[in-house]
Amino acid sequence: MTAAPIPEAVNTLRAGLPDRYLTPEDISVTFVVPVETVYYWRKRRIGPPGFRVGKHLRYDPAAVRAWAREQEGRDLDEAA
Repeated sequence: MTAAPIPEAVNTLRAGLPDRYLTPEDISVTFVVPVETVYYWRKRRIGPPGFRVGKHLRYDPAAVRAWAREQEGRDLDEAA
């Protein structure tokens, strides 16, 4: 029987990285928009910040949450 990893050691090895980065399809499902819209946002630099891993586009969940909060703030400012 092997011992479970020590949480502090796991956090140190991950260096604060999320367990899983999001894909464009994940973003599409989260915001209920077509995946083409996610790529359009990326092209126009108006969507959540993403990055490439080789040929694959990925999003940090924390950055996506921050972007969504920013959008909510903009909507509230415009409504006032």
